[in-house]
Amino acid sequence: MKYVKIQPNNLEGEIRIPPSKSLAHRAVICACLAEGTSHINNIEFSHDITATINGMKSLGAEIKENDNIYSNGAIIVEGIKDFKVMKNEINCLESGSTLRFLIPIFSLSGQEVTFKGKGKLIERPLDVYYQIFDKQSIEYSNNHGKLPLHIKGKIKAGDFKIKGNISSQFISGLMFALPLLKNDSVIYITTDLESRGYVDLTIDILKTFNIEIKNKKYKEFFIRGNQTYKPYDYTIRGDYSQAAFWIVAGILGREIKSIDLDENSLQGDKAILKIVKNMGGDITVCKNSVTSSKSKTKGITIDAGQFPDIVPILTVLASLSKGTTRIINASRLRIKESDRLKAVSTELNKLGADIVELPNGLLINGKDRLNGGEVHSWGDHRIAMALAIASIKCKNTVTIQNSDVVMKSYPRFWEDFKHLGGNIIERTMG
Repeated sequence: MKYVKIQPNNLEGEIRIPPSKSLAHRAVICACLAEGTSHINNIEFSHDITATINGMKSLGAEIKENDNIYSNGAIIVEGIKDFKVMKNEINCLESGSTLRFLIPIFSLSGQEVTFKGKGKLIERPLDVYYQIFDKQSIEYSNNHGKLPLHIKGKIKAGDFKIKGNISSQFISGLMFALPLLKNDSVIYITTDLESRGYVDLTIDILKTFNIEIKNKKYKEFFIRGNQTYKPYDYTIRGDYSQAAFWIVAGILGREIKSIDLDENSLQGDKAILKIVKNMGGDITVCKNSVTSSKSKTKGITIDAGQFPDIVPILTVLASLSKGTTRIINASRLRIKESDRLKAVSTELNKLGADIVELPNGLLINGKDRLNGGEVHSWGDHRIAMALAIASIKCKNTVTIQNSDVVMKSYPRFWEDFKHLGGNIIERTMG
């Protein structure tokens, strides 16, 4: 296990934002479901994406790395010809997207398969799928509601009723699989849909690969059966959920230009731009970049229902903004890689912040500066990165335990932190 010791310092400069993890999961899956050859360019081989790649290989897709002109990697994908499970044990590591996207896809084969994972993923809920399995007489078993999950049986077309306040990953998972069935299906959303941006991403990328989903005001999604994925060469653009860390770093420190961001992206986490502006942050948005500059920000009320992943870094900004910030509608953060409401409030309070944890959100009283100290990542990549950005406004050194968890989504985070002027020492415990 590693830790980093950070000497507080302003960050400044230009940074290329890593490719979107959300888009990468979806592009890899769509390419694998398209018979023929696709190229996925500008892909970062984080632990989560590697889990999805290996999972789709287990269903018969051929995927190999390809050297190209991009700063990150690229893959050549030969899509699945016949749905046949080649390896019936799928290790999803800690990736919720991998697990929830692949379960319906693998069930197209009707064969027996086991899904495994580690960390908090083992206990993250799958009740939506269990209800479908029960209704369709698909055999399954688990370890007292936790992974490993064994399933055997083929998913059938039909009507699927899903609450809107659960993870959108279940909805996306069904959207990947249902078009390949012979008959039509409808997904009915029974309450207001949260995380709409992620569903929009899925529908958009499915369209790119020749799959049509009809969205009826986020209340119903009509999915025509007997559709065919077609190969496509896809280039992944920058990830707004990762850019959020550097955008806030620019607000707290000195000017940072984040490049390779699509101004017209459908990513829900692009909301970081509007929220930071509403807090008084100085942000300039161009076609392919976002520049943030040192600003005096103020507290506001933030409804996190549509963008839970950027709550940790927004909490950092709120802790260093004038007045009080309320983060509401954030209860789903409790079942992420960590209980993120508890994790971010506990660790920032150790640094000297004033945060009150609420059942479904946070109450944050801003301060001019924090003290510093020793904190822990809770095994959560977004907590580790948020704490690193908080160090900019600390008086004393910040030590972050279990800092290598950034490998889950952003392997070069600490390298980029140093590139922008971060003064850190990396060590391995023991």
